[in-house]
Amino acid sequence: MLGEQEALVVDVKPFELHGVTYQDVTIAYQDRSVEHARLGPEGVPDGLQPGEQVLVTKVANIVISLRRPG
Repeated sequence: MLGEQEALVVDVKPFELHGVTYQDVTIAYQDRSVEHARLGPEGVPDGLQPGEQVLVTKVANIVISLRRPG
């Protein structure tokens, strides 16, 4: 199952693993539920900051990427 939802970025914490920078991201949905995701560089827009609105892409109820609307 594939879907997109709007969400607000609550927190973004980068960390490096084997020379690749990943992001631990916390997002809040409009229904006030909160979710955490660990995403690689291909799944997070450059310079993502807390407070930004994003579109969350999920497959089988797992966050696979975030993108800025528009």
